[in-house]
Amino acid sequence: MTEQLAIEVVARMLGQVLYMAGPVLAVALVAGLVIGVLQAATQVNEFTLAFVPKLLAVFAALAVLGPWLLGGLVAFTVNLYSLLPQIGRGGP
Repeated sequence: MTEQLAIEVVARMLGQVLYMAGPVLAVALVAGLVIGVLQAATQVNEFTLAFVPKLLAVFAALAVLGPWLLGGLVAFTVNLYSLLPQIGRGGP
């Protein structure tokens, strides 16, 4: 495995992490902002009122986006397996 191939694999891996975590984290962020505004407006500061809706929003996002995320993960894994001959012989 050359240095260039190792850097490319790590860069693809980090991109895949952002690709998979980004949408779910965005849903959690939006849910947290909405809940925070509602709590500030009603002056009800209860921990479970902030935690449970965010948890449900993340689970719903995973349920809706699951097939899309899984497809991206499978494509990344197949691409990584296709690089195994290059990794095994030490170069391109």
